[in-house]
Amino acid sequence: MSSLAFRSLRSGSALKSSIRSLSTTSSVLSSYKHPDYTTYLNNKSDDASRNLTYFMVGSMGLLSAAGAKSTVEAFLSSMAASADVLAMAKVEVKLGAIPEGKNVIIKWQGKPVFIRHRTADEIEEANNVNIKTLRDPQNDADRVQKPEWLVMLGICTHLGCVPIGEAGDFGGWFCPCHGSHYDISGRIRRGPAPLNLEIPAYDFTDDETLLVG
Repeated sequence: MSSLAFRSLRSGSALKSSIRSLSTTSSVLSSYKHPDYTTYLNNKSDDASRNLTYFMVGSMGLLSAAGAKSTVEAFLSSMAASADVLAMAKVEVKLGAIPEGKNVIIKWQGKPVFIRHRTADEIEEANNVNIKTLRDPQNDADRVQKPEWLVMLGICTHLGCVPIGEAGDFGGWFCPCHGSHYDISGRIRRGPAPLNLEIPAYDFTDDETLLVG
């Protein structure tokens, strides 16, 4: 056998040996069993989904609460009374400027308020009325804090007109719009009005000062 043929035979044998080695290695690698995480991943998927759901719901709840808080604050701010309205929430009146037997009209929260400095005869007249005959029975003493001072909203209880003072059949107030007559205590005596003139909140801060509101 020539040296060339011998070398060829050796080369062929080496190639076959390499192929068998690769085949064996491939067989070893292909027979390797990878760990199976399928069960673990499947078991975790529900929890992960649930956690994500909780997170999203919680986040949306926080965002909604923040939005609602902002909306409410904006609404309350828009509804807050302006400075001029707050200034009119209470009105101070100096009583010394109102002579006995006279009326004055002041404006309080956009409404007229009647203040009457009543005489002794007017006080007696108001107390001598039989309240059982009244449409809206009220004692005069229940309508005043001090007998000489009568304070009322100047709004007719029929349709909201403003009655005229020192007029009508009972010497008190008369509403010319529909003919309601009020006495010297502001109680309805004749006409369509169903109720007496309303008494607003007021107080005497001293003997000469009236605070309405």
